[in-house]
Amino acid sequence: MLLITSTRFDEHVTPPGHPERSERAHVFDAVAAQWLKKGGRTAAPRSATRDELARVHDPGYIDLMAATSGHPTRLDEDTFTSPESWEIALLAAGAAAQAAEYALDHREAAFALVRPPGHHAERDRAMGFCLFNNVAVAAAVALARGVERVAIVDIDVHHGNGTQAMFYDEPRVLYASTHQYPFYPGTGAADEVGDGPGSGFTVNAPLEAGATGADYDRVYRRAIVPILDRFSPQLLLVSAGFDAHEHDPLASMRMTAAGYANIVRQIVEVAARHGALALVTEGGYELPALAACLEASFATIDEVPGSKVPGPPASDAVGTGTVRGERALAAVRAAQAPFWRGI
Repeated sequence: MLLITSTRFDEHVTPPGHPERSERAHVFDAVAAQWLKKGGRTAAPRSATRDELARVHDPGYIDLMAATSGHPTRLDEDTFTSPESWEIALLAAGAAAQAAEYALDHREAAFALVRPPGHHAERDRAMGFCLFNNVAVAAAVALARGVERVAIVDIDVHHGNGTQAMFYDEPRVLYASTHQYPFYPGTGAADEVGDGPGSGFTVNAPLEAGATGADYDRVYRRAIVPILDRFSPQLLLVSAGFDAHEHDPLASMRMTAAGYANIVRQIVEVAARHGALALVTEGGYELPALAACLEASFATIDEVPGSKVPGPPASDAVGTGTVRGERALAAVRAAQAPFWRGI
């Protein structure tokens, strides 16, 4: 696996006390340094081009973001820029695109450790800490290269409203999300399944607050993985948010690093059966938990000498799940039955 990141990601500065703070980039730096010590490889990111951004963002919005360069701005109630944010946001989107390109060219996983995150950014506006929709830029880059089937699996605790909207009528892109619901940003109900030719290619698994690794495991094993296998993605992208962790301050889930490793393992197995794999960071705001989840994910994706894939306890990461998992699974099956029979 190749890590794509830069020490420059701390240059996007948010106001004091903001959850999406520069210290998150310091976690990326630390886990990347450990990866190098274990024999792993890293690469510096490139900047996204205007053409790459324009595949998923309105030109006027790109101009608006460019105008923020050199001075701080407030884009919505919780989304800010600092003087360097324009340049750093270009690096974040470019790193995601670079990860997709590397995965397709080398048939080896790539993981882009970036901030600001991206999956809330819509075609024409910033939202929820996100400036550009990094994973959407990566998906569009793959489509422009001629890839016919791209899957995006969003494991962040928040629903990726921006990513969903960008591909809602696009049958070449399957968007699947597990997220706390009801919760910010208010989207992601199971009956949001896509539109027109994209009907059935949006798969939402809304989980209630308090869901555990066992609940997530049940939804992935019984619904999302079977749908992904039928779709057979040539490129599988992961919006890798780790804010469903039980210690994260912005949500109310009970995931652990081991639970996340279990879900990542299932996604890796799908990619191994069908195509290439690239991951891009989203949320994760409790710093030790973020580090633990990243390290567990790295070990799961690509073991390095001396590391071990954590063995999650059955009570946490695998098993029958609770009523929360059952209800989420039932909702997905009911919504997706017309499109993916037999799940």
